[in-house]
Amino acid sequence: MRVAVFTSDYAPIRGGSYTYESDIIKALSELAHESRHTFVIFTSNVKVKKTLESNQVLFEYQYIPKTTVFLNRILRIVRRVVYYLTPEKHHRIRLNLIDRLLISNNIHIAWFPTPFAYEIDLPYIFTLWDLQHRLQPFFPEVKDGYLWKNREAYYSLMLRRASVIIVGTRTGQEEIERFYQVPSGRINVLPFPTPSYVFDFKSSKDLDIHERYDIPKKYLFYPAQFWPHKNHANLLLALKIVKEKYELALSLALAGSDKGNVAYVRKLVDEMDLSSQVFFLGFVSTEELIALYKNAFALTFMSFFGPDNLPPLEAFALGTPVIASDVSGAKEQLGDAALLVDPKNPEQIAATIYALYNNPQMREKLIEKGLNRAGKWDSHDFVREVFSIIDDFEPIRRCWE
Repeated sequence: MRVAVFTSDYAPIRGGSYTYESDIIKALSELAHESRHTFVIFTSNVKVKKTLESNQVLFEYQYIPKTTVFLNRILRIVRRVVYYLTPEKHHRIRLNLIDRLLISNNIHIAWFPTPFAYEIDLPYIFTLWDLQHRLQPFFPEVKDGYLWKNREAYYSLMLRRASVIIVGTRTGQEEIERFYQVPSGRINVLPFPTPSYVFDFKSSKDLDIHERYDIPKKYLFYPAQFWPHKNHANLLLALKIVKEKYELALSLALAGSDKGNVAYVRKLVDEMDLSSQVFFLGFVSTEELIALYKNAFALTFMSFFGPDNLPPLEAFALGTPVIASDVSGAKEQLGDAALLVDPKNPEQIAATIYALYNNPQMREKLIEKGLNRAGKWDSHDFVREVFSIIDDFEPIRRCWE
């Protein structure tokens, strides 16, 4: 079969989604010869094609002009209006522009490696990361304005119509079944792979991160864009408790781009009198990120969202102990390689940080378990499982032209 693989805008500033997607595309380029199917990259960003070509990733490509993307949205709206007003004429505009582009390229099935997908009529494989708008609808990033309604309408349509859904945990599968009544047979659980870049840079010479950012030797690290759900507030309260209750003034390095909440976090730092301990690094390069992980005392990953997250896997691979939020699915993803805490409980977070600080043997044991966990499943394993999913769907797809 000919398989369309859609990329998003492929921008490093997107953080974890960029890391995940670029890693999957890289693995696909290295393993495509193992599959009997042909893969065609579809992108609306001309820089993506140039980036992949510069890395000698050899695929067929199909550029989707921005005008096509815009007109396709307009046609989709028209199609819905016609359907509600005159259902008998709906078939006249059944195919949208993206479908027409797929058909002209003889595509049999499309694969969306990330949740950023087009509404199409051809069979497709959809990837889901979370349904937090259903589980935690009070966070501004999933509820403000039309965000909740748009997200709900999008997932309701895309999940129910997907030929195959890929999700990272059994917890994620159960949420899809509960919220959208999708049969379990159409859902495949493929865990998040450990990003390959951490292995590529693992043996590289460290940057002097302490000199570059003037960070003390022992610091906690939290790489996360500044969304409210990333829970910087409760982590800061825990840092204050560690300082006042346990008389330990640990530093905290925060890396990530601003998504509208950084001013509030800075205000909290000032109010808690933590300015000398908290370092705002902004968006950092890959080399800096690696060095920050490797030199950190521990990763303190306090996000309220799950069930899948990449930073704990990156920390595992780089020998950094992990303290993570005990959110739904975290135990399934991280096992016993991380210390799990209630992200709503600053006292518990602080006690766990202090316990790890005073127990070098515990820290070494966590590092060992993390390294073992990181090596069990990578992007190559992930892509090979996708090959199997496509193989399984082929007997179905051959039933029509």
